[in-house]
Amino acid sequence: MVTEIATNRTVEEALKIKPEDILDELGGLPEDHVHCAVLAAHTLNQALKDYQMMAKAPWKKLYKS
Repeated sequence: MVTEIATNRTVEEALKIKPEDILDELGGLPEDHVHCAVLAAHTLNQALKDYQMMAKAPWKKLYKS
């Protein structure tokens, strides 16, 4: 779902996606599954930050483990 929300957005716009946005798009989740939306938003955010870092300094890719 988070990839569908991020589609056709700029990186900067996608970085603003919050767990609440995911929950709204899904129409909510049971309380014991809300952490899944938090995890999805956090994972997207980290992936986009990693992308930005690699785009600015592609040589770092060689040293990333």
